[in-house]
Amino acid sequence: MTTKLRLLPHEIIFGAFLTVTWLRLVFCIGFFAPNALFYLTLLSISGALIKWCGETNLRWRARLLFYFVAMNLAYAHLRVAVPAMRPHAADATLQKVDHWLVGTNLSLRMEAIVHPVPTEFLSACYILFFPCLLFSVIVYCVGELETFRKFTVGLFSIYGLGFLGYTLLPAEGPHLVMADQFTVPLTGGWITRWNAEIVRLGSNRVDVFPSLHCAVSSFLLFFDRVHKPWRFKLYLIPCVGLWISTIYLRYHYFVDLIAGFALSAFSLWLAKNCKSKGVSHEIPAQV
Repeated sequence: MTTKLRLLPHEIIFGAFLTVTWLRLVFCIGFFAPNALFYLTLLSISGALIKWCGETNLRWRARLLFYFVAMNLAYAHLRVAVPAMRPHAADATLQKVDHWLVGTNLSLRMEAIVHPVPTEFLSACYILFFPCLLFSVIVYCVGELETFRKFTVGLFSIYGLGFLGYTLLPAEGPHLVMADQFTVPLTGGWITRWNAEIVRLGSNRVDVFPSLHCAVSSFLLFFDRVHKPWRFKLYLIPCVGLWISTIYLRYHYFVDLIAGFALSAFSLWLAKNCKSKGVSHEIPAQV
């Protein structure tokens, strides 16, 4: 038996991010510029995999797993692509929105409770995001194919829309642009120092709005609640700690979190109810 499916929503959404970014770069730096061709190449590979997919289980998994590779490549490349598109930095705008929403910057407000113990714990919660994401992709990739399809639809719809947000409203975050306003340092143990170094080296410097740490972690949490309930129970407290850490560790504005949770809710709905228009395909029901 086979399950009838069409062009998947995340292929449309992530493809739209790639297309818009490619066209903007073509306009700014030219068609043959390597930075522009990078996005055209990812689009071409995606199209080839969709056409090549056929009805075999292995090909379907390759088609779905491609977006994990594309996401990591695109995230790193945005560090050079966004400046090439010459957008205005959005930190000042995001600060104004926060003042309109809550009357202040919440990271500054949380200075009153800064202490090495919560700093170490929240740094651990923040850094757990990366192994949790990788583990989730592996677990669902080797599992039942239809569940992996739903997981991929939701997760990479988040990344497609999130990366588009990075290109339209690029920002560095309070820990960089508001550094002179903080009077209490974030001191802790080796986890705090390790996390800070990973963020320093790994950030593409435009990855603030929306908060994909909040969007992706909440998507993983509530997707697990349906498909892996034991993981939901295991990850719930660290996940809440991660959400708090985005403000406490001064990486995000409050509006970033609102946008991230909204993005997660949309993607959870999309994963459950994906019925997109497009080319029909068939997924084999068994491996």
